[in-house]
Amino acid sequence: MENQAHNPAEYPATGALAPAAAGTLLIENTLVYGEGEPTSVLVKDGVIAEIAAEITAADRDSVDRAIDAQGGVLLPGFVDMHVHLREPGREDTETIASGSAAAAKGGFTAVFTMANTQPVMDQPVIAESVWFKGQNIGLCDVHPVGSVTKGLGGKELTEFGMMARSEAKVRMFSDDGKCVDDPLVMRRALEYAKGMDVLIAQHAEDHRLTQGATAHEGENAARLGLRGWPRVAEESIVVRDAIMARDYGNRVHICHASTEGTVELLRWAKGQGIPITAEVTPHHLTLTDERLATYDAVNKVNPPLRESRDTEALKQALLDGIIDVVATDHAPHGSEDKCCEFENAKPGMLGLETSLAIIVDTFIATGLADWRFVARVMSEKPAEITRLPGHGRPIAAGEPANLTIVDPGRAWTAHGAEFASKADNTPFEGQEFSAKVTHTILRGKITCENGEVPVNA
Repeated sequence: MENQAHNPAEYPATGALAPAAAGTLLIENTLVYGEGEPTSVLVKDGVIAEIAAEITAADRDSVDRAIDAQGGVLLPGFVDMHVHLREPGREDTETIASGSAAAAKGGFTAVFTMANTQPVMDQPVIAESVWFKGQNIGLCDVHPVGSVTKGLGGKELTEFGMMARSEAKVRMFSDDGKCVDDPLVMRRALEYAKGMDVLIAQHAEDHRLTQGATAHEGENAARLGLRGWPRVAEESIVVRDAIMARDYGNRVHICHASTEGTVELLRWAKGQGIPITAEVTPHHLTLTDERLATYDAVNKVNPPLRESRDTEALKQALLDGIIDVVATDHAPHGSEDKCCEFENAKPGMLGLETSLAIIVDTFIATGLADWRFVARVMSEKPAEITRLPGHGRPIAAGEPANLTIVDPGRAWTAHGAEFASKADNTPFEGQEFSAKVTHTILRGKITCENGEVPVNA
């Protein structure tokens, strides 16, 4: 992605964006991308005006609000390509308001909320209602994802053009939760999407191979008496869609890659120049099916937790750029859908408030990567893949002030009951992490400060 500055006047192309915070914000004593010496960043009317070791007295006098980052790392605001905010339809488990608060606490300035709502997000009016509600709340930009097929039925395409041209400016389509498994429907979707320059995101699962499956097909599932979800169910769809992207020329994105084989298929496809991208979740990077021994349904997710050979392959693929981004697949569920028999529980885990901490502990604390890597996989690449202006931009004068400050040494313990989400189904309950988001800034407006979200946001 080119790193030229954007004219802030261009940003409304994404929809009627909430205005930038009026006035001036000064961020002091921060390490931009975790590099160099502490510096100051001056923000005026939602745009970075100056980055310097010392801000002039005249500019300092005009400051309306100052933040002492205390040596915290300054990164571009995070972008999550894959969340479930449940509204409309399941506001008992999450709302756009509670999900936006969770996003802000996690350092996110933009999220893409999936289409498997009730009703399904297959019409412009539904997408627009989500978009405008997110803008009115003002904690992060909530971008609706349109469904590929009407009602997630897998047969009739939605009106990509109408949704893309709506006020919501829908730029990604997915039947996530279900696979577009009919190859002819997928071909037509790719051809239609190419003309609109929108992204098709695929939930790669051949349902004929996963009927009744609740866990990864392997030794643990066999020992526990759980029906297995084989790797081939994912990999067969990945390779099919890669070939379709090759032959019909449109971009395709693989949701929540989970297997070693998928990594190899992506490596092959990218080597052929095929326009394919992929995401991985924090839980597929770090958790394995060994956790299923307790039958605790908090560990049930789709695709399922795999084996250590898969987690290791996924980590390396993210480092190598074979997998492009981290996406949480944030999936809130109420206790009635999790505190039951494993086979009957709904799949899904919370992710927005723990994502950064997991990536830091997995890659930064271990010396595998630096903070530029975090910026790339959690901000820059997601914005690039979704064609999202204003986010994932370089931290430089003239760029929009969508920013996140991270304290790399602030230890904290995850407790689902303390999260902003309405649900508490986190597999990381009681786990201690070594880094925490302290501030999130959306177009110059502070949306999270020291773990607190403004009540009047």
